[in-house]
Amino acid sequence: MPIITNNETEDYSLSKSLIIYFSRADENYSVGYIDKGNTEYIAEFVQELTGADMFKVEPAVPYAADYNICIEEAKKRVGNAPIKEKLKDISAYDTIYIMSPIYWGTYAPEMETALTGLDFTGKTVRVVSTHEGSGLGSMPADVKKMCKGATVDKKGLAIRGSQAKNAKKTVEGWL
Repeated sequence: MPIITNNETEDYSLSKSLIIYFSRADENYSVGYIDKGNTEYIAEFVQELTGADMFKVEPAVPYAADYNICIEEAKKRVGNAPIKEKLKDISAYDTIYIMSPIYWGTYAPEMETALTGLDFTGKTVRVVSTHEGSGLGSMPADVKKMCKGATVDKKGLAIRGSQAKNAKKTVEGWL
């Protein structure tokens, strides 16, 4: 499906793609307790529509199920958020989708850990957030800083977490 970016047409379906995402189930802001994180729904829609490979970023120590406790734990992890498994090489991919819920205006702390050390030279990066009112926040600018050498698509996608389960048509329109 062609995408118009910077007045040029790019066909993302012709490139090898990877989705790197963080998602959290349990109690979420304004959604309540959920079995699957909101961002995971969006990642699955993108995977289904593009055939992209997926890599789920998981914290080394899971967050508490309670939302307020989770928030306090996440604040302590900013700048030091260990993850279970780290990608070592993304050279086989042309397009990278980076997806996360918005935590204090940007991606979850574990995303920084996941992105650190990867070579984004020549890659196209597309940013997706789930949120409950902050949109993309500073996530595109922060991703651009982390993904040196990449072209970060200027048109990211922000979806309210409370609408994530039913956002397949929105995702399809963005792709």
